[in-house]
Amino acid sequence: MVDLTGGYYDAGDNVKFNFPMAYTTTMLSWGTLEYGKRMGPEIQSARAAIRWATDYFIKCATATPNTLYVGVGDPTTDHKCWERPEDMDTARTVYSVTASKPGSDVAGETAAALAAASMVFRKVDPKYSRLLLATAKKVMQFAMQYRGAYSDSLGSAVCPFYCSYSGYKDELLWGAAWLWRATNDASYLNFLKTLGANDATDIFSWDNKLAGARVLLARRTLVDNDKRFESFKQQAEDFMCRIIPNSPSSSTSYTQGGLMFKLAESNLQYVTSITFLLSTYAKYMSASKYSFNCGNVKVSSSTLRNLAKQQVDYILGENPLKMSYMVGFGANFPKRIHHRGSSIPSKASHPQAFGCDNGFQSFFYTSNPNPNTLIGAIIGGPNQSDGFPDDRTDYSHSEPATYINAAIVGPLAYLAGSYSS
Repeated sequence: MVDLTGGYYDAGDNVKFNFPMAYTTTMLSWGTLEYGKRMGPEIQSARAAIRWATDYFIKCATATPNTLYVGVGDPTTDHKCWERPEDMDTARTVYSVTASKPGSDVAGETAAALAAASMVFRKVDPKYSRLLLATAKKVMQFAMQYRGAYSDSLGSAVCPFYCSYSGYKDELLWGAAWLWRATNDASYLNFLKTLGANDATDIFSWDNKLAGARVLLARRTLVDNDKRFESFKQQAEDFMCRIIPNSPSSSTSYTQGGLMFKLAESNLQYVTSITFLLSTYAKYMSASKYSFNCGNVKVSSSTLRNLAKQQVDYILGENPLKMSYMVGFGANFPKRIHHRGSSIPSKASHPQAFGCDNGFQSFFYTSNPNPNTLIGAIIGGPNQSDGFPDDRTDYSHSEPATYINAAIVGPLAYLAGSYSS
């Protein structure tokens, strides 16, 4: 028996998948580090949300020697049920990675989350910050020493849900980049330079961290004028040139309404994560009054900030349907999201339990709106034609996820501070 209470379910189900949960925590921590001063009293909420995850990750990393727990709940069994988390009675199977069943990807991401969070708490809770950093170092050492993809070790426990499609090199780069930022220990810098993680990329998500690591490392050149990071700055700009619509090397589609469109399944996760990088690189550029070129197109900090604003505005309702994709925000928002707790009556209105199958007919397949409004949740979003059916069974478009939300917190704080109206 191991105590793994805490943490978050990833989306509309009742499973704890640590790989996307750790990414959620890293992004929320990064947003708090970059934009905390613009969050006002909400910085307390951000810290509390981060801590809820990191308390859990500390347990996952320290409960059993030489073991990192990476998930709770059998996803296949869980997905066969449509029941409230309060009634959830599926097996709480635990999954872990070890020296013989490695998971450099999930370990690297967990180390990144702990290291980033250690900086969030450095001044407000130094003791907790030190515990986070010590745990991050330990988990990163495990990721570096025992190489392998966690999906190879765990199979159907994590695939096809959160397979590590991009491999684990990007998480080793990302984890080492965060530990370097948190410690200034040159061994992490030397390590990440040996990885050869130089593939070009035009995406950023819970699976692929290359672009995020490059923007994070480029900060040392742009803000601190440290020339050792010039190659990462060039890679970060190559990424931006693949995103910007009028760049000659752009490989990114936009809908007619102006939304960045990457992949059909839960597209807004890519939009919020990439928007975080746009606004953060814009912030670094404006600190050094810097601009760069994509071919013959000049890119200034306002080019990136305006594109970030356009994406955020679209999500919040400036789009052809005049639909806010943030639940509970604006006059018109999704009413039938793919989320068990939102779609089934609450314990207050219906104290009796609903069994595993009981929720499907009455609450999943119905066209009635959800009884509980999951305020603030951002869902998968519209299709490539700016259309949105608001259909609970269409999870690609109607399911919310922690990592969609975590990535937009920074840009929202940035834009709120940049556009006071």
